[in-house]
Amino acid sequence: MKKRILIASIMTSLLLLVAILIAMSWGSYTISFPNILQTLIGNGNKLQSMTIWDIRLPRIFVALVVALCLSTSGCVLQGVTRNELAEPGIIGINAGAGLAVVLLINYGGTNYYSQIGDLSLFLMPFVAIIGALLSAMIIYRLSYKRGISPTRLILVGIGVNAGINAIITLYQLNMSKGDYNQVLTWISGSLWGSSWKFFYVIAPLAIIFLGLVFWKAKTLDVLDLGDEIATGLGVKVEKERRILMFYGVALAAIATAVAGNITFLGLLGPHIAKKIVGPVHRRQIPLAAMISCIIILIADTFSRNIFSPIEIPAGITIAIVGVPYFVYLMMRE
Repeated sequence: MKKRILIASIMTSLLLLVAILIAMSWGSYTISFPNILQTLIGNGNKLQSMTIWDIRLPRIFVALVVALCLSTSGCVLQGVTRNELAEPGIIGINAGAGLAVVLLINYGGTNYYSQIGDLSLFLMPFVAIIGALLSAMIIYRLSYKRGISPTRLILVGIGVNAGINAIITLYQLNMSKGDYNQVLTWISGSLWGSSWKFFYVIAPLAIIFLGLVFWKAKTLDVLDLGDEIATGLGVKVEKERRILMFYGVALAAIATAVAGNITFLGLLGPHIAKKIVGPVHRRQIPLAAMISCIIILIADTFSRNIFSPIEIPAGITIAIVGVPYFVYLMMRE
């Protein structure tokens, strides 16, 4: 097992490095790998430096934080509910965060990232967490009946997700055409407009909640064994479930605050990692994070280049892969 974990870690690390280099290289202005290295050490020309340091690197770093948050959130939600299909985008948590952020942006008088004030930018993650928590509370309340049934949770979550997205759509009908198109792109899950400011706002919160989840990794392992065994081992099941649920919801909200509703990223990474290293969360969470980082970088790079100058939201590209896998899991269950 240790050899398998080591090989998997090395392979995913190399693939992640390749994905980062491709994301820095490929675009409307292509930069060769040697020129990327020269630019990173300060020897690139003005255009190369601006392209990498001001445009592509901020987008890459925001994408990495988003992937870390969503994959860890998926691991937590699947462990807490003992449901392989639990994912923040599928069960409506991302939608709740998205609705809250759309309301905040519109209240500030603009729907364009470049015009968002510093105060609104600072408030976005916190407002997203409030929206996600309200959505999670509704889902938890509606699906709770002498415990959480995995099937009931998914069905209630899908219903709440559809309801919140309907509210967002109705809200968009009152916007101007430009604002409508921009918010639609963001809700679909896009890294368009990412900047260093976005990274600086979400990175500290992400580090805090990722640390808290990793600290509770053994509790997640115990909860996976079932409520009766966990109680017998001295775990306060409902208390720990609510705490971990809060961490998972907060991580999903942080990601949604800057990237919109990217669905299935919290499903693909954890599942692939679990197949490779097993259900132990101290091993699963880091590997799932790296796999999700690779997926989002590849998806975002293709999304902004394949139909250039038109940019497809990365969330749509990820969904193209995620939907068939979700259907496969549904059929297997």
